[in-house]
Amino acid sequence: MKLRKYLIVYKKFLHTSLASELEYKTNIFVDLITAILSLIGSIFLLSIFFQNNVRIGGWEFEQALIIQGIYTILNGITNTWFNPNLKEIVKHIREGTLDFVLLKPIDSQFFISFKNITPSGLLEIMLGCCLLLYCIKINQINLNFIFLTLCLITIICSICILYSLWFFISTTTIWFVKTWNATEVLRSLLYIGRFPLNSFSFSLRIFFSVFIPIAFITTIPSEVFLGLSQLWKILLEVLVAIVFLFSSRKFWLFALKFYSSASS
Repeated sequence: MKLRKYLIVYKKFLHTSLASELEYKTNIFVDLITAILSLIGSIFLLSIFFQNNVRIGGWEFEQALIIQGIYTILNGITNTWFNPNLKEIVKHIREGTLDFVLLKPIDSQFFISFKNITPSGLLEIMLGCCLLLYCIKINQINLNFIFLTLCLITIICSICILYSLWFFISTTTIWFVKTWNATEVLRSLLYIGRFPLNSFSFSLRIFFSVFIPIAFITTIPSEVFLGLSQLWKILLEVLVAIVFLFSSRKFWLFALKFYSSASS
């Protein structure tokens, strides 16, 4: 019953957000053109790195396109859900409207994480999926149930890790109101996820695996697509995703203890 309640509430969120965004239908066309040009620019940039090299970090250009496809999907998810919602935490705390969120008969983290949606990000997700389908064709990847299951699991884990990173930074707003710059720094670092992790030096690979887990966000799912990933890496990504989600939840509940309401 509780799951059904949240599904009904999210359906209302989705309907309201779409109705609001579709008031300006021309924007959808503009967003589509922008997303296409952005993807073309990213592929062009990637091709420059392979201009004088057949392989970079053991990856061919056709294989590296899979990373770009997964990155495009994740960036679309960020622009659709994470960006429009989590930046509202700053607004809620500044204006004291977080009080009203906490008083609602619904989980506060669910409310501030999924209340808004930006449809333009869905276009980016669609483009990323199209690029992945093209990559599956040019890399002659055989589709089967186990393959699709592992791909889905790793991509879901990547989404969970990415959400947790955004939520961690946004939650610190309770202590430091101006954290939006930190979010932009995170977005800039995630741009590195468009390239194979093996193309970086050993020290950078350690940094982007431990401190900012870009390896778990884009590289491991890409290796699964190519059939190169080992089982222990997949299990490790699942574990990292669970730890990040659990930690982000605990951190939110911990941060709320330090929140001073507008009426206090």
